Amino acid sequence: MHATADKRERLGRFVDLARVYRGWTKTELSAALHRDPTKLIPQSGNPKLDLIAGIADALDWTIGDVAESVCENPTASEGSYAGIGFERLNEMSLKAHRSASFEDMVSIGQAMLLVADDPVKKTTAFTRLSGGFNGMGRYANALRVIQAALTEPDIPLASRFMLHMNLANAHYTLWHLVEAKSIAGELLEQMPLIEDSLSDKHRRARTAFLHYVRGNAMRRMIAESPNSLELHAGRAREDILASRSMYDDLAEEHSDSYFRGLANVCAGAELELDAALGSLDPVEATDRILEGLDQVVDPVTMEPDIELESWGWWAIFGCNIALRHLEGELMQRQMAVFTNKAIEIGERLGNWAMRERAFTLEHFRRQQADLSGVRQEPWPLDEEDIRVITGTMGRFPAFREVGWQILQNARVLEAD
Repeated sequence: MHATADKRERLGRFVDLARVYRGWTKTELSAALHRDPTKLIPQSGNPKLDLIAGIADALDWTIGDVAESVCENPTASEGSYAGIGFERLNEMSLKAHRSASFEDMVSIGQAMLLVADDPVKKTTAFTRLSGGFNGMGRYANALRVIQAALTEPDIPLASRFMLHMNLANAHYTLWHLVEAKSIAGELLEQMPLIEDSLSDKHRRARTAFLHYVRGNAMRRMIAESPNSLELHAGRAREDILASRSMYDDLAEEHSDSYFRGLANVCAGAELELDAALGSLDPVEATDRILEGLDQVVDPVTMEPDIELESWGWWAIFGCNIALRHLEGELMQRQMAVFTNKAIEIGERLGNWAMRERAFTLEHFRRQQADLSGVRQEPWPLDEEDIRVITGTMGRFPAFREVGWQILQNARVLEAD
């Protein structure tokens, strides 16, 4: 009963807010929402979609924002973690991250926010919460959490810098390429302001990561702006080479697989950029990628770490090269190998960003085959494929149209 009363109270606040915002009487508000004035708030506290849509229209909000605000329970994590101090919660969050228990990490992050009593603790809580959402593939949620964290006053400069790094990466993941490139570039210029507060390792790692984000954002811009290919590819290559050099050095000095994995991503991106700039024959570039992928013949048996992930991105880079430069049967054959490998690795890792790229590129490959009159078998989607495509549609708004086309072409949505 208490939960229902809370829902009714929250919904009632939004109804009142809409009335005040519009300057309406209760009768006018009821008419706008197509409701009986005596039954504006359902007894269950669970509003129907048309009521949420009406409130959103009245407030000039999005439907999603109203639904999230009405339905959320701000004390949801309090019961599970009541009485646990901030430092202990932080330790639990880090443990959840190491074990890839990202749903737990989100719940713990929410509990941390409830007990955080200074800007540094709030920033830490937001960071943990964002990390949990990111691990779950809920990248838009992670972006919103980082943006909320940045509104906190009195955040130390180094902490604010790290939040902005996470912001740049979140934009990159969601294909907000101009934002990712701009933020990463601005932070590279600001690095001298914080480098005295960092160890040599952390300074170099952050610099490498910012070059990584900016370089890869510009690499992706090649597909969006083919007329600016040389400009974007040339600048992207400079950043990717700088990032790879720093990560190679860090990996050698610290024997760290994380640095090795990111250096390997850069090595694969370099092949795509060299092919785009004409300094490497595209067939040779795809052959090198196929050679590299021989190291991940069976991803299911491999440790799901950053090094395995790096080979998944090699497969995506191979797709980009084949789609951009190759034709006919060769393009079809190469892309089929690359998309299959990327999907396998994405599944092993539970990596939604990789899944989005692999499904999108496989869809493009099939479109090219249809345009060329190449006969091919229907895409054999099983229940797990459909689940993953649906989840990807939810996480990447730009993928939704492609996702619908994939499902419709495979005829998996037709009624019996």
